[in-house]
Amino acid sequence: MSTTSKTLTFNKSTSRANPTPSPMKRLTVPRIRQRKNGEPLVMLTAYTVRMAQLLDPHCDMLLVGDSLGQVIYGLPHTVAVTMEMMAAHGAAVVRGSYHAAVVVDMPFGSYEASPQQAFENASRLLKETGAAAVKMEGGRVLAPTIEFLTQRGIPVMGHVGLTPQAVNILGGYGVRGKSAEEAKSIVDDAIAVSEAGAFSLVIEGVLEPIAIEITQKVACPTIGIGASAQCDGQVLVTEDMLGLFDRVPRFVKKFGDMAQQTEEAVKQYADQVRNRTFPSADQLYQPE
Repeated sequence: MSTTSKTLTFNKSTSRANPTPSPMKRLTVPRIRQRKNGEPLVMLTAYTVRMAQLLDPHCDMLLVGDSLGQVIYGLPHTVAVTMEMMAAHGAAVVRGSYHAAVVVDMPFGSYEASPQQAFENASRLLKETGAAAVKMEGGRVLAPTIEFLTQRGIPVMGHVGLTPQAVNILGGYGVRGKSAEEAKSIVDDAIAVSEAGAFSLVIEGVLEPIAIEITQKVACPTIGIGASAQCDGQVLVTEDMLGLFDRVPRFVKKFGDMAQQTEEAVKQYADQVRNRTFPSADQLYQPE
């Protein structure tokens, strides 16, 4: 039975940083893994306490993605993201959530050198954030590292297909798997990652038949992003799906237009400040 229908009741008298939730058990990695071929998993990115609070009642997983490099810090890509960034934002998202399992991206350069390096950095992220798992990009070459971590108690979410940390080698963010050779390689990568012990697997930016084949062949749930509705779940960058950016990848559907709403609200504020109608009596303190 899904727990996503349950809601959180916030005590509005508490501080905005520490709302009081109704009692709820957080989803665990084993329960997520059990959702293979079951009710689709819902995942969105979160980088802050407040966004985590808003997303948490509706999501099974919150991903503290290294996409924060672009969304929060205005970096051109994710390669420059640091462990310190991931730890700080990961801890914030854990503090703001009570239901969803929180997964934190391992940044570029924090796990590729050796399984030992990956373990040191992954264990640091879990200790400093309280998250349930880490995510790493890569296929067959990463399988021994995933196995090393999972055997030592660190749950790992895999990521194959379009892997943004490899943008310098891939030459951009185009769809992957157009050639038969590359398609087979992506499928082989996914199988290796799953067999190494990944509890779930993100499939990004691939031709749909590849995502369907992977979903049918691997034992762990697949999470699609620009992949297929037949994956075991879906993920998007929250700011993209809310319509906060004008330019988004083709695979993004805008479920809102928060950019326009924000601009309209700011314009009203600016107008009222300039014509001195804000603050009004309702926002001021007068002597008794």
